[in-house]
Amino acid sequence: MTDRWATFDCYGTLIDWDGGVRRALVKVWPDEVGERLFQRYHDVEPRIQAGRGITYRQVLREALATIAEEDELAVPPGQDDALADSVPSWRPFPEVPGALGELRDRGWKLAILSNTDPDMLATSLTTIGVEVDLRITAAEAGSYKPAYGHWDTFFRTTSADRARHVHVAASLYHDVEPCAQLGLACVWINRLDESSDLPRAGELPNLGGLPAALDALVPR
Repeated sequence: MTDRWATFDCYGTLIDWDGGVRRALVKVWPDEVGERLFQRYHDVEPRIQAGRGITYRQVLREALATIAEEDELAVPPGQDDALADSVPSWRPFPEVPGALGELRDRGWKLAILSNTDPDMLATSLTTIGVEVDLRITAAEAGSYKPAYGHWDTFFRTTSADRARHVHVAASLYHDVEPCAQLGLACVWINRLDESSDLPRAGELPNLGGLPAALDALVPR
């Protein structure tokens, strides 16, 4: 019997990306409204990533500079890398370590497919505290999701059976939609109580029920 693989997006799915970005932006511009700044970042980041092979640290730096330029704000001296430097402080969602640990106990192999840099992902996985079998960042994939590079690299590296693989992610744009295009099973972690017509193998509000859901999708 071939291995069962669960691949995960990290930031937004395992790590509280929204909260981390909001806090970092408010520290840079304490007089601005945090939610407005976050939405601006949400708009800017995909434009910077599209079709480029730059590091995620550079993405974060350019995103901050772009928001400043377009919104007529000034980046304080020494704060150009404020977003990147804040990543080690971003926390996992409370149920994540237990859910990942239970998946390992049930025999699942775990991989992370992340739109970040290897050093950032390593720091976050140390914070989570659960070993994973494979890490693929934008550096290894050569692109940023929703491009297919992460999944192409994963299957090329592992020779995993697609029928015994499930991707788990919170982002419709970066993960659920490309999985639908590729014909891959995906469980949507719908932390924000959104709605979508995109096809998916399952939907959960968090990772609490994930081990049982994945076992139902791919039995031992």
